[in-house]
Amino acid sequence: MRAALPLLGLLALAGCSLQPQLPDRGEPVRQQSHPRYAPPPGGNAYWDPSLGVYVLQGSSKVYYRERVYYRWNRGWSWASSPQGPWQPTDSSGVPAGLGRRFSD
Repeated sequence: MRAALPLLGLLALAGCSLQPQLPDRGEPVRQQSHPRYAPPPGGNAYWDPSLGVYVLQGSSKVYYRERVYYRWNRGWSWASSPQGPWQPTDSSGVPAGLGRRFSD
């Protein structure tokens, strides 16, 4: 019977998981950078893998990927600078993950 006690303890621990805790679904995943896409000049952005773009901090709904800025303002537009000039586009003109976030 004494030999069975350690075995019971191991079986009880077998149900425990040591996997890392996943982020809350309400919180966006933030990565410092992406291995392929460089961050925007000036930094102050984080990579959001679900959107497939950098999210500019301090700018409302402005995103960046591959030298192009994207902005949502009741419709999509793009520019080569965060100050514009902004050119209108539709969701097919933005990265797929970003296009799914908002509807035009």
